[in-house]
Amino acid sequence: MANNNSLVGGGSSVRKINYRVILVQVLIALFLCINFLLIITFFMKDFFYTTMRYILFAVTLLSDCLIMIVTNFMLIFDYFHLTMQIWHCLIFYILSAVYTVVTPLTLTAMTLERYVAICMPLRHGELCSTRSTMHCIFIIHGLSSVPCFIVLSTFFASASNSVYTQYNACSAEILILQKWQGHLRSAVYQFYFLIMCIIIVFSYIKIMKVAKAASGENKKSTWKGLRTVILHAFQLLLCLIQLWYPFINNAVLQINFMLYINIRYFNYITFFLAPRCLSPLIYGLRDEMFFRALKYYALSGLYKKKSLNSFN
Repeated sequence: MANNNSLVGGGSSVRKINYRVILVQVLIALFLCINFLLIITFFMKDFFYTTMRYILFAVTLLSDCLIMIVTNFMLIFDYFHLTMQIWHCLIFYILSAVYTVVTPLTLTAMTLERYVAICMPLRHGELCSTRSTMHCIFIIHGLSSVPCFIVLSTFFASASNSVYTQYNACSAEILILQKWQGHLRSAVYQFYFLIMCIIIVFSYIKIMKVAKAASGENKKSTWKGLRTVILHAFQLLLCLIQLWYPFINNAVLQINFMLYINIRYFNYITFFLAPRCLSPLIYGLRDEMFFRALKYYALSGLYKKKSLNSFN
């Protein structure tokens, strides 16, 4: 399909904007506004950027903003049949490939942080310090780069020199020149998510045991942490399905082109945008301290400023 849409010299064919494109732009604009407001709130209070769970929350927000912007550009280029040289497409691919994995890995790290806070409270300060958080962020980005590195390595080893100057529709699929490359990419992603699912299940079981044995205020805090883990698991499930929908899209494309277009937009909204709107819900609205700070800064233009010391 990509080759059929390619135009020599990077030209384009004009298409009318339909309701699907408008819907995606509205949703992305809404999510970006919410995320930017949350990011501003994060940097307005010292406590947030010295606490591991809030720092990791900010990482997911920044990652989600970047991936939404990049994939939206790719979606618009694809819809209007705009083409580019493979070298330029590689930049879009690297950003999208790396930060597609950063968010679920960060969610897994946040789950482990909840596990340490609830099941190992005496070691929480040591294991979840600001320094440890910085190391964790570097590890997350390093692990997120591995699948991208594997795909690019196999592409550079297989592609001829003339490929890099060709104009084509930009998508991850144009880097897969052989079937075995696609199988390798799929295997790496499935391995990553298998490990993440194991960590989520392990943390859930351990926190559940502590929740049953806890009492009073500790029990309330533990059950709240358990619900957070469940929400992270739901996010990871949606991200896992995101890895399957290219196979679904290709199968549907063989049946009916218009059905393929409809399903592609449905998958993008349901399995790509939806998981990224849950992060603000989990830590932006459910977290009492962050929500109070968010409400304060959101309404600061309407009401008199007052001290935020009560949040400490």
